[in-house]
Amino acid sequence: MDITGTTAFVTGANRGLGRHLTSELLARGATVYAGARNPDAVDVPGAKAVALDITDPVSVAAAAEVAGDVTLLINNAGSSTGTALLDGDLEQIHLELDTHFFGTLSMVRAFAPGISANGGGSILNILSVLSWVSFPAVGAYCAAKSAEWSMTNALRIELAERHIRVAGLHVGYMDTDMAASVTGPKSDPGDIARIAIDGIEGDLNEILADDLSRQVVAGLSGGVPGLYPQLS
Repeated sequence: MDITGTTAFVTGANRGLGRHLTSELLARGATVYAGARNPDAVDVPGAKAVALDITDPVSVAAAAEVAGDVTLLINNAGSSTGTALLDGDLEQIHLELDTHFFGTLSMVRAFAPGISANGGGSILNILSVLSWVSFPAVGAYCAAKSAEWSMTNALRIELAERHIRVAGLHVGYMDTDMAASVTGPKSDPGDIARIAIDGIEGDLNEILADDLSRQVVAGLSGGVPGLYPQLS
């Protein structure tokens, strides 16, 4: 996909990876709608700020109406509640699924008809290495990202006949507000944004943005013993 001249919509564009994705797209010649709950928080010069809460169907429908010329949708908006599955707050678990699964699905359902009518294009879902491996302390986030990965796989098959490529980006921790408490290695979100857009331009179906993601996907064939050796 040629980014130059493309019209893109980025969710969660006011900070973190979303802000870097917005800047990267603009630098490559795209027109960019930048979705955020508070559009005044979008401070990327040249971006078209749009009010958007992906968990609110009315807000999603309004955004799709405003941005009817989109041919690239990047589903980046997310949540990270740090909630465990067994004894965590059920409302927080619902929030993770409402955001990563149902919210992303709502965006795809709202924007796919327009992308198809505009001649086709691409959708990129920002996933995670935690789509493939789970940690109990953040079990709700992991479950939601796993569901989003499965959804991505189903949608890429269903939307191919409409000339819409659906890609997923997998990445470990990035140096953003969401991972502020993480003390281990973190990727520069600017680098990840460049890798993501390179992947879209290269028509990739799955984009592995860092070494950790490549290591984990290589270990999937080992099953439970490979991913969770502590259970062996």
